[in-house]
Amino acid sequence: MKPSRVHNFGTYFVTAATWERRTLFRSEAWAKLFLKTLYAYRASGKYLLHEFVLMPDHFHLIITPVDIPLERVVQFIKGGFSFRASRELASACEVWQKGFTDHRIRDAADYDRCREYIILNPVRAKFCSEPGQYPFSSAHLGWVLDDVPQRLKAA
Repeated sequence: MKPSRVHNFGTYFVTAATWERRTLFRSEAWAKLFLKTLYAYRASGKYLLHEFVLMPDHFHLIITPVDIPLERVVQFIKGGFSFRASRELASACEVWQKGFTDHRIRDAADYDRCREYIILNPVRAKFCSEPGQYPFSSAHLGWVLDDVPQRLKAA
């Protein structure tokens, strides 16, 4: 019997990878569709989106689920994107590895570490020299994000 994830509601650093780490999101069409999907579920009120980065073969998010478990939020994002990719990009390929990893953010310092990891991910991968240059990251200008939860704000 597979243990189920039980999460209290909170703010999480989440990572999920593509099937066999394929670089599906090197395609701008795929990347843009993923971000449209991410923002569509945010707009529906399923979660607050604080930070994100979409790399060629994975994504990282800082999110706060709203009235639903984290597992369900990730299911919406991954499943919703897979559904849209099959319809809008005429793809029949497997998109995601099963599951995801998560870390519950405990305090302001923990939030700052996770945020820095996300922002610097494309720089470390040598996709850009400055975080704001990478278009598929919340560090890039123009993305609307939710405020840091009050309990995680630095004093």
